[in-house]
Amino acid sequence: MTGGSRPVGGTSPWWALVMLTSIYICGFIDRIIMQVLVEPVKSEFSLTDFEIGIVAGLAFAVLNVVLGLWVARFAERCRRMSLVAVGTVLWSIATAACGMAGSYVQLVLARISVGVGEAVGLPSSSSIISDYFPREQRSTALSVLMLAPPLGAFIGFVGGGYLAQNYGWRAAFWIAAIPGFLLALLAALTVQEPLRGRYDNLGDKTDMVPPFRAVLARVWQRRSLRHLLLGSTIASLVGFGLNVFLAAFLIRRFGFSVGETGLIAGIIASLPAAFSLVAAGWLTDRIGKRDSRCYAYVPGISLLIAAPVYILAVTRTDATLAIVLLGIATLFQYTYLGPTFAVFQNMMHPRMRATSSAFNSMLYTLIGNGLGPVLVGVLSDGFTADPAQSEPGAGLMLALAFTGTGYLWAAGHYLWATRSLRQEFDLPIEP
Repeated sequence: MTGGSRPVGGTSPWWALVMLTSIYICGFIDRIIMQVLVEPVKSEFSLTDFEIGIVAGLAFAVLNVVLGLWVARFAERCRRMSLVAVGTVLWSIATAACGMAGSYVQLVLARISVGVGEAVGLPSSSSIISDYFPREQRSTALSVLMLAPPLGAFIGFVGGGYLAQNYGWRAAFWIAAIPGFLLALLAALTVQEPLRGRYDNLGDKTDMVPPFRAVLARVWQRRSLRHLLLGSTIASLVGFGLNVFLAAFLIRRFGFSVGETGLIAGIIASLPAAFSLVAAGWLTDRIGKRDSRCYAYVPGISLLIAAPVYILAVTRTDATLAIVLLGIATLFQYTYLGPTFAVFQNMMHPRMRATSSAFNSMLYTLIGNGLGPVLVGVLSDGFTADPAQSEPGAGLMLALAFTGTGYLWAAGHYLWATRSLRQEFDLPIEP
């Protein structure tokens, strides 16, 4: 049946979506709040940009990647909402521990623990949503879920900047940890586990859990999936690298305070991204009924636009112009998230979905969240060491501009995927 979403027990699909999105927002706040705290943390522990890249990115990614796939395989067999609740509690405890760190090593260990909690709590969300919503509504629903990063970024940047400026960076971590405990309890009490594959007309075939190699084989056999995976992974590397150092760039380049930076960066990272995510989800669901290639065309064209606008933004000397251009670039750089997840969910067997989502997230986390900030940090340290770069923040500016060119590479994969997506989109999803 594909006539519309139906409740599960007493749980409305839209309530489930609101709860899972709220939990994801909470997780993203705890993940990215480090970004607005870069300068005070760097000052207290006397760190380089490379070391900041480690604690803001790679430290989170290490065990998140190691555990993510294992937890996802477990999620194919057990109650997914229980994992969501437990993981939310774990990463909230770890976030509070970040505020108690007395050394750089302790902070790194606490950030690793945040990654562990999110590996337990987040991979199941897209799988659960795919069982609450029929195929023709999934891009919209998953785009709503993908609102979590920009909304979490807004709250994390603005709230984290305000708290750090007025109460210190440690208090920012402690207060950020509180909502997770409340959301975990509310979700456990009010969101029921949906029947797997209830919109996919597979009968008792949803009881079989395909092996992990079957998930990899499905991705490998579908040329369009390969290109969507490569394109989204490259886009995440660029996006995470740019976003981790956005606040530091505004402070070094234009002399904003931590509080001012939090507000500016929060607006840049949230409002344009939220609009583009919803618009991309709605547009691809609407046009996708007639031509499934739009799931790749919309992100591909958007990323082609994002690259030059971002490079132009970070090389401006006027703060107002730079901020406006950064907002425009953000409008185009996140359109890939909802459509990409929707295509993967639609082309996967119901008991492959948590694993495929975790596999995607593993690459986003390891390459994007893990290596993106480190890449920018290494480039920034290298450019800053050049005596010719005497302008304030010039080294970081050049690092961000160079990294922004990666969006062109990502766009190429999305546009290449259009050559096979229409033929592969409606192939049988049985393993």
